[in-house]
Amino acid sequence: MTSEFRRLPSVDKLVSDEGLKQLAVGFPHELLVSLVRQQLDAERLAIAAGKPAPSDDEIVAAIARRVRRLETLGLRPVINATGVVLHTNLGRAPLSREAIAAMDTISGVYSNLEFDLDSGNRGSRQVYIEPLLCQLTGAEASLVVNNNASGVLLALSALANRKEVIVSRGQAVEIGDSFRIPDVMRQSGAKLIEVGTTNCTYVRDYDGAITPRTAALMRVHSSNFLVVGFTASVTIEELAALGKQRDIPVLDDLGSGCFLDTTAFGLAPEPMVQQSIAAGISLALFSGDKLVGGPQAGIIVGKKELIDKLRRHPLARAVRIDKIRLAGLAATLLHYLKGEATSKVPIWQMIALPIDEIDRRARAWAKALGGTAKVVDGESMIGGGSLPGSTLPTRLLAIGGEPKGKSAQALAKKLRENSNPVIARIDKDVLLLDPRSVLPEDDEIVTEALRSLVS
Repeated sequence: MTSEFRRLPSVDKLVSDEGLKQLAVGFPHELLVSLVRQQLDAERLAIAAGKPAPSDDEIVAAIARRVRRLETLGLRPVINATGVVLHTNLGRAPLSREAIAAMDTISGVYSNLEFDLDSGNRGSRQVYIEPLLCQLTGAEASLVVNNNASGVLLALSALANRKEVIVSRGQAVEIGDSFRIPDVMRQSGAKLIEVGTTNCTYVRDYDGAITPRTAALMRVHSSNFLVVGFTASVTIEELAALGKQRDIPVLDDLGSGCFLDTTAFGLAPEPMVQQSIAAGISLALFSGDKLVGGPQAGIIVGKKELIDKLRRHPLARAVRIDKIRLAGLAATLLHYLKGEATSKVPIWQMIALPIDEIDRRARAWAKALGGTAKVVDGESMIGGGSLPGSTLPTRLLAIGGEPKGKSAQALAKKLRENSNPVIARIDKDVLLLDPRSVLPEDDEIVTEALRSLVS
């Protein structure tokens, strides 16, 4: 083994390699030295584990890969042909052209983010978004933070620290990536009081659990699962009425958040923010990058007295939204106020897309494969923890066993390796591409990627 260690080249020899020096042009010499040492350390560990020493060329190639990884931006645009409109792993909601333009405008310059141009004094970043949210939802006030999880944490920390919050047992949920409502409550200092059963909870369950230590009643939208069969739940109107009767705040964690009636698109009903505010709840909390269709944000709307408490809490600064996403969210909300969400907000364009248009695009894609694929009926999903179990009819490009007898996994990998990666889904060794979740301007990219499968 000692002889294997001795076969490793010196740092000086590797740093002097002409290929590496050319590859590392633009980087400081010290960085190249550091990468060389890192690779040699890795080789020594491999030898210690029983592997033979690699050749000098193999070590140089490994160092070259380290250099390339540094200069290649890992975060890349991809084409979402999965049919999942709000695909969390693919970044959730794509933004409207207007939202992108607003973010681009504000990102490269100074701005009046927290500066009042009239008085010349310090201002608040919330003043640019609050009028839009209040007009749209009917709420008295609003606060926008980094994401909905931080919004829930802030609300519970500010209103229920060392106190009790009553939640239906069926709503003490985990909504993905191990994000659990009970854990958030514990982190905020609030004590979770579960009432009812997994499938049935009644107003009397909440009422009977109220004590002098009760800080809030809370509804948590199940988001990504359904309980069916023998069930009973408390409506937000009933919960708001109980809160008013007992003078206790009612918090409504809506998860995705929604401003449009989803039943108009053939989907199951999704709780709307406006309905919660009209019902009289104290605070509604929801995401900006799901059914709202904007950038990542946590949106809180409701009673001014409570919003003011949240603003003053120390955690509010730690979770505040940045200027770029603030600009994008404002532009997105403006689409709703103008009544143009279904024509301007990409996720609603996708949801509202007519089936005959989807069929036309799928058949155009099929032509690129020269008869080795077919167009079949299928279903699109909303995703992102929205409308669980609810789907939209669609038309899919189906590729199975061809071209050239490749498996669906191999074909999917080939599409992912495209210069503009195309992400599809697989069902029973059939590769499926859904036009619904692909922006129309990306159709040519998909077509070229499909042609590469038969080239």
